[in-house]
Amino acid sequence: MDTAMLFNSHAFSDGRICRLCAEPARRLSRLLWSVLMLGFASLCTADTADWPLHGANHQNHRHSPLQQIDRSNLTKLSLAWSYRTGKVGSFQASPIVVGGIMYISTAFNDVVALDAASGKEIWRYRHRLNTGQTCCGPANRGVAVVDGRVFQATIDGRLLALDQRTGAVLWDAAIGDIAINVQETLSGAREVVSENFLDHAKVVGGTGHSFNTAPQVYGGLVFVGSTGTGFGFHVETDGRTRTIGQGDGRTGLRGFVAAFDAATGKEVWRWYSVPDGQWTGEWRETTRDGEALHRDIAWEKAQHRKFPHTWKLGGGSLMGTPAIDPETGLLFLGTGNPAPSMDDSTRPGDNLHTCSVVALDARTGKLVWAYQEVPHDRWGYEAASPPVLFDLTIDGKPVKAVGEAGKTGWFYVLDRQTGRLIYKSEPFVPQHNLFALPTEEGVRIWPSIAGGTNWSPVALDPADKTVFIAALHMPATYYQKKAEGPDKGPWQSYSYFEFDEKGKYGLLTAIGLGDGRVRWQHRTPNPLIGGVLHTAGNLVFSGEGSGEFFALDAESGRKLWSYKTRFGVNAPPISYAVNGRQYVAVAAGGNALKGYPVGDELLVFALIKD
Repeated sequence: MDTAMLFNSHAFSDGRICRLCAEPARRLSRLLWSVLMLGFASLCTADTADWPLHGANHQNHRHSPLQQIDRSNLTKLSLAWSYRTGKVGSFQASPIVVGGIMYISTAFNDVVALDAASGKEIWRYRHRLNTGQTCCGPANRGVAVVDGRVFQATIDGRLLALDQRTGAVLWDAAIGDIAINVQETLSGAREVVSENFLDHAKVVGGTGHSFNTAPQVYGGLVFVGSTGTGFGFHVETDGRTRTIGQGDGRTGLRGFVAAFDAATGKEVWRWYSVPDGQWTGEWRETTRDGEALHRDIAWEKAQHRKFPHTWKLGGGSLMGTPAIDPETGLLFLGTGNPAPSMDDSTRPGDNLHTCSVVALDARTGKLVWAYQEVPHDRWGYEAASPPVLFDLTIDGKPVKAVGEAGKTGWFYVLDRQTGRLIYKSEPFVPQHNLFALPTEEGVRIWPSIAGGTNWSPVALDPADKTVFIAALHMPATYYQKKAEGPDKGPWQSYSYFEFDEKGKYGLLTAIGLGDGRVRWQHRTPNPLIGGVLHTAGNLVFSGEGSGEFFALDAESGRKLWSYKTRFGVNAPPISYAVNGRQYVAVAAGGNALKGYPVGDELLVFALIKD
């Protein structure tokens, strides 16, 4: 491994990235540099102006130490510049800023380098898709920039390394074969589904391998994972999107995380979230924290004799950019729901390690531990929000913790060395009929498949030990029905849900990490999907699908500022500084699946100059 790459990819425990020592690193041997690294660390100057990683640091704090913008001058915050990407679609990317240059990915996987102070385009990589069909839409959630390379995982199954100076392709590696996507069709569904909503429906998504999340980079390796392996069959009709879970024993793919050599693109290891032939687990009747799951274990065991091999199509996507503990070299990630989504008739057992927080050895991909939040998921309760790392004091003793904001509406706090549950927070969204089983007549449940918290990353105040969670209240009615028709083939049943469009709203919640209690909540008219930024100016930034981008007082939750954009703000904001001026940036491009106005605009704000 190149020693400069080893150094530049290392983040200190407080999130700083040292750059002044990079040149000496190139001249030292790898062994000598490993010995001297800790000594040099104290001599390096922190570069607080950049936003160098998707989560700001390897721990995914999404916290900026900048405080030029604060409560006293927030009213002077205005648009400094904007940039139109020309790629209209769900725009979910979080920008990266390194050395005064901003790097951002667009819908459909173009990458653009911009002057972070002016918005002037420096270079643009234009991506040519290998296919016209992808499972999960055009969205990309960002790039990684390390040691002169810009890394992007693409919706057509590739991992790219671009030259940081020019945008030229340095290498192009295949991550997964998207040609094996499951092609669910309306004609096939009509053979067994009696619902009339299929009469005028169109397919807007289905199970498949796609790669939407921003890569993580550490120790000379690039980590990426597949999304969409338990996505389900999405149809749209009458302005509604429904997901149909198909209990046919052949629907789904197997999720994975893979590590690639950052210099060459060669695959180093691959970890599948569903273990080979061993996903039934303990046949748990409750969650690990004691919530009843209402399972018929005897029936499931009988089904296991009929369907012993469905683990091969078991789902378990990577749901967000992993966190890294630089001290231990552990990689922390959240996994998606099992496949088929919602319908369980052909996937008996706990369905390990879906809907889980997982710790892997970053060097080898070996599983260290897994904590399954929801065994045998029937509701779409993935561990979708990226894990965040922090330190706590419990009963006077220091504890290294990992937290994950669940779709269930609880923030789970685990011991990051063992995976032991330390506590789960007070609910940060309303809960009703949680873990109730879908029925023929339908049962209303919230949180629903939308969450709780969806893929939105949280932000953390490391000084005040507070986590800020963007969440949503979207009640839904869940149904499970027996497959019908003379040609139902292997189908056992099908499941689907319908959202209550009148009862939805968003909640941004502050939770104290010391006790898990809700400190305050800010309610928004629209469900919050996108993410949160916290700054040392005691501000919290987020946005909603209506196009409102807003800032709250981090101590009270009171709204202090807002700006109305043309498109939905469904992306995580960041903050950085160039030449002593602090900026706040966010992508405004909506979310097609949620019905928010889609677009292609990057917005950057700063204080009005006197």
